[in-house]
This record gives sequence, structure tokens and C-alpha cells, in this order.
Amino acid sequence: MDTTTSDIRAVEFTPSRDGDSPILPELLDQIPEDEQIGTVTADGDNDTCRCHVMIIERQATAIIPVRKNGHLWKEDCPAAQARNRTLRATCHFGRAFWKRWTGYYARSWIEARMRCLKAIGQRISARDLDRQTTEIQIRIALMNRFSDLGTAEIIRVA
Repeated sequence: MDTTTSDIRAVEFTPSRDGDSPILPELLDQIPEDEQIGTVTADGDNDTCRCHVMIIERQATAIIPVRKNGHLWKEDCPAAQARNRTLRATCHFGRAFWKRWTGYYARSWIEARMRCLKAIGQRISARDLDRQTTEIQIRIALMNRFSDLGTAEIIRVA
């Protein structure tokens, strides 16, 4: 998701039994190579060497919390060095401060957008995989168009 425009930029379908980390490289591949990616925010499931390497290859910064039982990696590549810096920062400053400092809270905006996507329709009505993909892409296009139109401006009174 583009946090400046709230547009959903990439989407991938997975069965509930699959984890998030194998999908991150496929999501990054959906964004054209000529477009710069500033940061990639993900949860601890994506704290894998493969994910960190793909993020570094796209010249982006990973904002991924280290798993609670995480240990230092052997620093033989830039991805391991970046991940170890994250681990040291969370150990030194604490997990909550690290999340505020890095802007990890943006992930909650993304989760809220996904909840909106699910609220458009609780189920996918198509049975064929290609039609399901089309149905979800139409929902995403609608949400992105709603974002273009603008959101309500809330003004506190009293």
C-alpha cells in the first residue's frame, strides 16, 4: 500500500494454511522496477533472510520487527547487517520505542484498509481462480477510487 495516497499497489492470494513470508517477494515483483520503494513494513512472519534480501535488492528499507526469540545473524550480507541493526535497536531501546521510531504504526493503516476491502463483500462469489482474482482486483480499484475522491474531514467541536 502506498501510505501517501492510501492506494493498494500489490495483492496476492494465499490459502489460510500458507504463511506470509513466501509471498513478500511476489508482492515486490508486482511493483515495477523503475518505481522506487521507500520502506517495506511487515510483521514478524517476514523476518526471514529471503524477505530481507528481496527488500535490499529493491533498495528499500525493511521495517520488520525481529521475532521475540530472534538472534543475531551471521553478517555475511547487507540484509543480515540491516536485520542485526534492528535487533540491536529493539534490545537497546525496547520494542515499543522501536515501533514508534521507525513508523511501524503505518502497518495498522494497511490492516485497516484490508478490513475495508473485506467489508465490501464478505465472500468471493466467483469459484474459478481467474474470476476470483478479477473480483478482488475490481474491489481494490473501487477502494483506490474512493481514496482518490477523498476522505471525510473530521473537526472536533467542544
